[in-house]
Amino acid sequence: MNTQTLPPLPPKSVYYKRIRKNILIACVVILVCLLIGVAGYHYSSGMAWIDALHNASMILSGMGLVDVNKVSSNGAKIFSSFYALFSGIVFITNVGLILAPTLHRVLHRFHLQSK
Repeated sequence: MNTQTLPPLPPKSVYYKRIRKNILIACVVILVCLLIGVAGYHYSSGMAWIDALHNASMILSGMGLVDVNKVSSNGAKIFSSFYALFSGIVFITNVGLILAPTLHRVLHRFHLQSK
């Protein structure tokens, strides 16, 4: 049996700092992904910047394309397909980033209680 003592549960200030850091990382990831989408729609289908921003935002948020007729070239359709898949992965990753400190704290507390 392992008799090693566990470190105490970190204070709430450390927990809140971790949450703030992870939310900031998630926001940066979303911003970078949005910029990728805007540039891709603008250059692959010739959309105006505002239309590209609108479509990229809708895809990234999971709402879907706004105007499918604007995506007319094969290159734009291929980009749109991969960007939609990429956005789904980004969403799942960001949920994990935001929830990680809370789950870590809960599991750490359970581990401390079992000793």
